[in-house]
Amino acid sequence: MVVGICQIKLIIQDTFSLKEKRRVLKSILERVRNRFPVSIAEVGDHDLWQSSLIGFCMVSNEQQVVHATIDKVINFIENLCLAEVNVSHIEIITL
Repeated sequence: MVVGICQIKLIIQDTFSLKEKRRVLKSILERVRNRFPVSIAEVGDHDLWQSSLIGFCMVSNEQQVVHATIDKVINFIENLCLAEVNVSHIEIITL
């Protein structure tokens, strides 16, 4: 079993309230859930207007599938142009 974990720091431009930030994040999270077989949620920076920390993970039986899917999710989030991917950290665990 292979578990892939990714943490992404997002910069959300042009938001001036937590309500606007949550609207943008909700859109990103729903689009990722609908397109990829991952579990995703906001895991940090809950009270900051223009910053968010999201995490997602996936389980598979092949390391290549996990790594490719994580790369696709990061590229998908970048291409949405709703937020800027500032930093991403990937960890792949083989059990």
